[in-house]
Amino acid sequence: MYKQIIKFIKELYKTDNFIALHEPRFRGNEKAYLNECIDSTFVSSVGIFVNKFEEKVAQYTGSKYAIATVNGTSALHISLILANVQKKDEVITQSLSFIATANAISYIGAKPIFLDVDKKTLGLSHQALKKFLEENTYIKKNKCINKKTGKIIKACVPMHTFGHPCKIDKIVQICKDYHIEVVEDAAESLGSYYKGKHTGTFGKVSAISFNGNKIITAGGGGVILTNDKNLAKRAKHLTTTAKIAHPYEYIHDEIAFNYRMPNINAALLLAQFEQLDSFLKEKRILSKKYKQFFKLQNIDFISEKKDCKSNYWLNAIILKNKKQRDLFLKQTNINNIMTRPVWKLLSELDIYKDCQKDKLTNSIFLQDRIVNIPSGVV
Repeated sequence: MYKQIIKFIKELYKTDNFIALHEPRFRGNEKAYLNECIDSTFVSSVGIFVNKFEEKVAQYTGSKYAIATVNGTSALHISLILANVQKKDEVITQSLSFIATANAISYIGAKPIFLDVDKKTLGLSHQALKKFLEENTYIKKNKCINKKTGKIIKACVPMHTFGHPCKIDKIVQICKDYHIEVVEDAAESLGSYYKGKHTGTFGKVSAISFNGNKIITAGGGGVILTNDKNLAKRAKHLTTTAKIAHPYEYIHDEIAFNYRMPNINAALLLAQFEQLDSFLKEKRILSKKYKQFFKLQNIDFISEKKDCKSNYWLNAIILKNKKQRDLFLKQTNINNIMTRPVWKLLSELDIYKDCQKDKLTNSIFLQDRIVNIPSGVV
């Protein structure tokens, strides 16, 4: 089996050399825009490329406002602040996620609660969410109170895993019933849609990442999406050190963050954005080939579900057990094909092991079986 898979992947990428998990592709106006930015001397947090990029992202996603940041983690951090998450509050999220999801919550001094994911979408399970809230919380003065800790559950952060949309509409409705704000972690899902609507536009605010391994990248980069004018204004204020506009004086009215995306990164990202549609098209072709191949191998390939249109950021398969997964990882990597297991559950890390959680049945099952396979544009 492993020899056939290795042979197939090498034929897809037409090489016997090293095949990365997800390499960026710079084949458009990247160098031209970078040169233009350098020549302008506006390479830091002020410049036309930052503004142009924000306009393009807002238009593309259907969000009224987009605020560019240095990375996806900073975008999520600010998004949680905009949702009024404060120190000692609690935030529900999924255990099967990248560390940034929980870290952004912790930066504020809030504490994550880890719930299970949906086995099909890999995102936060709306059923697990509803069950937890019914059994462990009560409403007092329009606030959701955790019976165990007595603390307010202020927000919920579902993540669209590998670019596959979760059942975000059901999550939003449940959270609405319990007076909980939804902050979407759409870090991996630029170009993904649920019921015809772009991910990251269902909750009050959301965050997208442009890290070096994402579909389009500036080496880093992130963006905050919101439809609320006041929140957008505050997001820009918080990400630019809370500096009050003035021709020459430096006055700051609160403790804030130096999170604004530099113009030189935005120049690179704008050129990447111009190629997004072609990248997405090529990735769908790649995923279709994978799906057909793995079906013949009797291996479960993770594909988009009903009502979803995925960007297929990272392709993934589900193997029969941990032993088979480990052997697959070993055989592919020694043959110059980069494959990776899914993240270790956040609730199993020493830094988060004392956080409240449910049984995480699906998360544990998937942790032992998921493998990411090369997903870059061929």
